[in-house]
Amino acid sequence: MGWWQVNADTLAGSRFVLSPLAEMFAALRLLHVGTAAHPGERAWLDAHLPAYRARLAADPVTALLVRCGLGREWIADFLTPTPYGDETFEAEVARVREVPPGAARGHLVRAVGGPLPAALADRDDLPERAAALFTAVWEESVRPDWERRRRILEADVVARTARLGQGGWAAALDGLRPGTRWLGDNRLQVNLHEYPPREISGAQLLFVPVTPTAGWVSWEEPARYAVVYPCSGALADTAGAVVPESLGALLGTARAGVLVRLDSPLSTSQLVAVTGQGLGSVGRHLRVLLDARLVERRRAGRSVLYSRTAAGEVLVTAQGHRRTDGTG
Repeated sequence: MGWWQVNADTLAGSRFVLSPLAEMFAALRLLHVGTAAHPGERAWLDAHLPAYRARLAADPVTALLVRCGLGREWIADFLTPTPYGDETFEAEVARVREVPPGAARGHLVRAVGGPLPAALADRDDLPERAAALFTAVWEESVRPDWERRRRILEADVVARTARLGQGGWAAALDGLRPGTRWLGDNRLQVNLHEYPPREISGAQLLFVPVTPTAGWVSWEEPARYAVVYPCSGALADTAGAVVPESLGALLGTARAGVLVRLDSPLSTSQLVAVTGQGLGSVGRHLRVLLDARLVERRRAGRSVLYSRTAAGEVLVTAQGHRRTDGTG
């Protein structure tokens, strides 16, 4: 397993940040694989995969760059610059474009695990090609939906930060992504690969959520390290809940949307993220649903989580809602 050795100063300076480029790259990986983890990803792939494949079919060099850069066990480092936090996509992709060509080829060699294909071996335009593809994926497939994605990412950060305050790093990192966990003794396991441990004490450690089901690590030695992880399931599947017409007519579409989303417990801020409704509107809907005993609330540390009661479950099921995990 791969793990990083940290110290108290590193943990004290650790924080959760958002990265538009990380969100774009996770989306690009989803397009590359073409396999959805839940209905929301399936709908997104159906909408964007044909254009992505057509773009690469028309540009074989960039297509080969993507295949080599997304290695089986290692991603070419220049494709995943370590986020700083509070950066625009344009600022982040500029760092990809500015990578020296020789360094980019070296990163690709490591990702491939051997010599580069002849079509890439002597090219000096690989960083520019990567940046151009990233910009296209961002503009066409991610940016139009970025505000909604950002709300979802922020809700995940709120939930993780609350866990950190309640139970320390072991609780905050629980279920972050496969292979990541707090080992104790100032050791953070970051993946399941057999890589040598890294001493990162004194560096800045960042945790970066993305909505697609993806994750990786990156670093700028010796100052900055990042762990990119997928949002928790209820937040990640942003297109999975459908409000039955009959339930919408009974409760109102917006209020029914809140009830339907409570397949699993969510906080008010998370409901704001996944429904796209304002905080005041969500709060009013929850009060009505509480008074009607269709939802209940419980405190989890500093957070208040809402979930459906038995009566709420019966009402939603009777109106024909199907859970996003395929059950019910």
